[in-house]
Amino acid sequence: MEGYGVDAAAIAIELKNASNWWRGINDSPIWQDRIFHILAALYGLVSAVALVQLIRIQMRVPEYGWTTQKVFHFLNFLVNGVRSLVFVFRRNVQNLHPEIVQHILLDMPSLTFFTTYALLILFWAEIYYQARAVSTDGLRPTFFTINAVVYTIQIAMWLVLWRKYIPVLVILSKMFFAGVSLFAALGFLLYGGRLFLMLQRFPVESKGRRKKLQEVGYVTTICFSCFLVRCIMMCFCAFDKAADLDVLNHPILNLIYYLLVEILPSSLVLFILRKLPPKRGITQYHPIR
Repeated sequence: MEGYGVDAAAIAIELKNASNWWRGINDSPIWQDRIFHILAALYGLVSAVALVQLIRIQMRVPEYGWTTQKVFHFLNFLVNGVRSLVFVFRRNVQNLHPEIVQHILLDMPSLTFFTTYALLILFWAEIYYQARAVSTDGLRPTFFTINAVVYTIQIAMWLVLWRKYIPVLVILSKMFFAGVSLFAALGFLLYGGRLFLMLQRFPVESKGRRKKLQEVGYVTTICFSCFLVRCIMMCFCAFDKAADLDVLNHPILNLIYYLLVEILPSSLVLFILRKLPPKRGITQYHPIR
């Protein structure tokens, strides 16, 4: 019995030391700056990769204009670039008034991130329905309508908060974005899953079948997971101040969160979708329009 008491005491001491370590880093201005600058550097790297890929695609097929593929890489460049700047000037952002300006700078890239990856859902939906000889005329208007509704609701809440700061509305804003993230996760599960199952039914000897199957499977899993994690974290952030991502003294939580829901997924998806269109004159290119 004494042995169990000693073990329990040792565990309690270890947990206390771990808690002190976590609190010490969170409360340290030096560690706060280091972690936010690490995030800024990682976002800057992902942004640069997306820009390089966009330039390479444009050099290959300049005659096709702004295809979905080009828009996807441009939005990745934009989202990650803005995130990088926000984290570079994190202390300045934290001091902005009224407080709603801070929320706009932190949340607007998240909305654009949603639009960026909703483009993949749109593209997969178009492929799926075209393969089944179903009209896709309504898909793009639906895509724009959904995005317009999401942005309109969020901007309306920001405008109300601008006039009068209402804590309950801040919670509703975070829960709204949690719902948007869940919607995106289900979109990837629905159309990524459908496309994956459809590709599985193709003949084994089909050219590129295995590679496309892996590509769709990996991207679906990555994007579904990242939006689901974002949804769960937004729910915690809305009701638990200890999980608040909008404050300076939660740098470790920020590092873990943004790595899991934006930096790592963006990096992996850009790597998986790194293939360039074929050079002109070699084979016909069907752009992602």
